Amino acid sequence: MKNKNYTSSEKQSPVAMFNTLCYLLLLLHFSLSQGLTFPQDISALKAFKASIKPTSIPSWSCLASWDFAAADPCALPRRTHFTCGIICSIDSTRVTQITLDPAGYSGQFTPLLSQLTQLTILDLSDNSFFGSIPSSISSLRSLQTLILKSNSFSGSIPDSVTTLKSLESLDISHNSLSGPLPKTLNLLSGLRRLDLSYNQLTGFLPKLPYNLLELALKGNSLSGYISNSSFDGLTQLEVVELSENSFTGTLGAWFFLLPALQQADLANNSLKRVEISKPSGGNSDLVAIDLGFNHIEGNAPTDFVNYPQLSSLTLRYNRLRGAIPLEYSKKKSLRRLFLDGNFLIGRPPSEFFGGDTWVSGSLGNNCLVGCPGSSQLCSPSQKPYEVCKQAYGRKPMA
Repeated sequence: MKNKNYTSSEKQSPVAMFNTLCYLLLLLHFSLSQGLTFPQDISALKAFKASIKPTSIPSWSCLASWDFAAADPCALPRRTHFTCGIICSIDSTRVTQITLDPAGYSGQFTPLLSQLTQLTILDLSDNSFFGSIPSSISSLRSLQTLILKSNSFSGSIPDSVTTLKSLESLDISHNSLSGPLPKTLNLLSGLRRLDLSYNQLTGFLPKLPYNLLELALKGNSLSGYISNSSFDGLTQLEVVELSENSFTGTLGAWFFLLPALQQADLANNSLKRVEISKPSGGNSDLVAIDLGFNHIEGNAPTDFVNYPQLSSLTLRYNRLRGAIPLEYSKKKSLRRLFLDGNFLIGRPPSEFFGGDTWVSGSLGNNCLVGCPGSSQLCSPSQKPYEVCKQAYGRKPMA
C-alpha cells in the first residue's frame, strides 16, 4: 500500500498552529506589559496627582511611584512604577480602582477625575484632602464604592451624587461637610451602607434609600422628628446610628418594628418620648438599643422585654420615673442594662443581685432604696434625698 503524499506545510500544520498560538500569546503579553491605558484615564491621573501638594507626597508612598514619564499606569508588571494605588481592567486599558494609602496627602478633589468613567472604587480615606466634592462626580457612572472618610472636605454634599445608581457603599465620615442631606438621597437605589458621621450636617432626615443595610449619621447637627416616612420601605435595615444629633419629639413604635433591625443607637439627642409595642408574632432581631442622654420622660418602658433577642438596653440619663420593671430582672437574654442617671424609685428587683446574676451595667444615680452598695450595679451612689424629693414634689415612694 502506497503512502499518501503530504506537502511539507501539511506535515507541519499541528506544529505551525502551536507556534502561531504561542506567538499570539507572546504578542498579548507584550501588549499587556506595555500598557494601553486610555489617554483620558492617563490625563485624569496626571491631573489628580498634580492637584496634590508635592510636599505632602512621601518618597515611600503610592503616589511617589506614579511616574508617567517612566511607565504606562496600567503596564505590567509594576515593579518600580505605579506599584500601588491603582488597579486596571483585565485588558490593561482602563483604570477601575483608586485606593490610596494613608500617607497624609493634601490637595483638592480635581473635577478631572470624572474622566475615569470605568472607576468602580475610589478610596481617599485617612489623608488631608480639603475643599468641596465636585458635582462632576456624577460622571463616575460605574462607581460602586466611594470612601472619603477622615479628611477635611467641606461644603455641602452635591446633589449629583444621588445619580450614582451603581453606588453600594458611601462613607464621607469625619470631615467638615455642612448643610442638609440631599433631598433625593432615596434615588441611590443600590446603596447598602451610608456613613456621614462626624460632620456638620444640619436639617431633617429625608427619605432614605430602601436597600440600606447600615445607616450612620452620628455626630452631626441633624434635627426635627425621626419620621416613619424617612424609613418607609427599609425592610433590610440592620444598623441605625443617629446618636449625637438634635432629634426631638416622640420616637414611634414603628421604629423598633423595622423588620431587620438589630442595633440602634440614638443616644445624645433631645428625644422626649418613646413608644414601644410588641413585635408581630413575637419575632424580632433587635439585639441592642441605646437611648441614653435624651430627655425621655415617663416610666421605664416594659415592652422592651418582648423583644426575644434583646441583650443590651441603655436608658441612662433621661427623666424616667417610677419603679424598675420587674420584667427586666426576669429576661435571661438581657446582659447589659444601664438605667443610671434617672429618677427611678423603690427597691430594685432582688434577682439582679443573686449569686448567679447575669446582668452588668448600672442602676446608680437614681432615687432607689435598698440598692446594695456591694453590687457594681449600684454604682455610682443614689441621688441625694433632697434632689429626689424636689423632683417628685414630695417624699419619693420607697
